[in-house]
Amino acid sequence: MVGEIDLVNVGAASGRFFRLYHAHCVSPNPDTLFSLLEAGHSLNDRLKVGVDLDFFDVQEFTALKCLRNYFHHQQELRHVIRLVPIGDYPIVADLMTLCLVPGDIVTAAIEETRGRRQEETRQACHDVFHWYGTLVNINPSLFNFVVLAYERLKNRGVPLAGEAVEEFEASYHREEENGLPHIVDGRLATLAGDINELLTDIMNTKGF
Repeated sequence: MVGEIDLVNVGAASGRFFRLYHAHCVSPNPDTLFSLLEAGHSLNDRLKVGVDLDFFDVQEFTALKCLRNYFHHQQELRHVIRLVPIGDYPIVADLMTLCLVPGDIVTAAIEETRGRRQEETRQACHDVFHWYGTLVNINPSLFNFVVLAYERLKNRGVPLAGEAVEEFEASYHREEENGLPHIVDGRLATLAGDINELLTDIMNTKGF
């Protein structure tokens, strides 16, 4: 049976997760990204202990956890991430920011996943990350994971509070009122040639 203290503790971890998500949306950079990935990892641990719940059946979590674990132990590789606002580029997308990772880094992260979860992780990374030539855009999976986490927490009765949660819920309810999906497709398109080549150029010229 879930106790009140357990729910409060999970609620506190959830609040931190949404605060970091809000910070990442407002001013994304490698620090906000990795803080959010760490918070998702910690929230899952807290859920397992507190309310006998986890995200291991959520492909987005599986894929992001793989990257989190790899970069946690290979911190010197964090500079390979590029967070790019798309406003200055001829790109059509659901989200306003790209989060680009070299494909060989994602592959290495999958290979570092040990045991029976490796194939499950490989499948998740190929299903929910968006692959463009040698690059991978992980931002749609990150966005969708936050949505799925919110829905699971609400369904489980976890108390969610704070300005970051309120802003997320307001956006969530606006989507419902307007008949819009909560989950994004996230695929990129461009009228300026080949999208793979364009992303490679962006990757090579952006500072982070």
